[in-house]
Amino acid sequence: MSEINIQFTNQQSQHAIDPRPLVAATRAILIDAGIERAMLSLVVLDDDAIHEVNRKHLAHDYATDVLSFLLDDGPLSFHGEVIVSAETAARDCGDFGNDMARELLLYAIHGTLHLVGYNDKSDHERVAMRAAETRYLNQFSAPLVPTPSLGEPAT
Repeated sequence: MSEINIQFTNQQSQHAIDPRPLVAATRAILIDAGIERAMLSLVVLDDDAIHEVNRKHLAHDYATDVLSFLLDDGPLSFHGEVIVSAETAARDCGDFGNDMARELLLYAIHGTLHLVGYNDKSDHERVAMRAAETRYLNQFSAPLVPTPSLGEPAT
């Protein structure tokens, strides 16, 4: 039996957020990756706050859509953090035919996939990541097309 603990925190007030699909999708990714014990922090911020996190931890002076940090990946523990911007999701969702909730879900999926080992630096890796994103998006929301490029992980 898995012990996957996902802590959801919404630290922005501009957009209503339903945490259920975000938590369910991230949990499914961890389970599918064979992770039995995990603590995942899933945080929703606005652009100013994610900009500050990006600057402080990655020395990137801009807001982004998603950041992921693998904090511990030992044999008995997995601890990570996925940070997403609701403001970016609301602003960019129409560019890709999504609504804001689906765009935010994509960000959470993308960040969690990075934590479990997916990458998108090469064409081959990008194809595998996009396929996984699409699979989870189809499972936890109506089918949609993933965005072509997402934020930078810290993995």
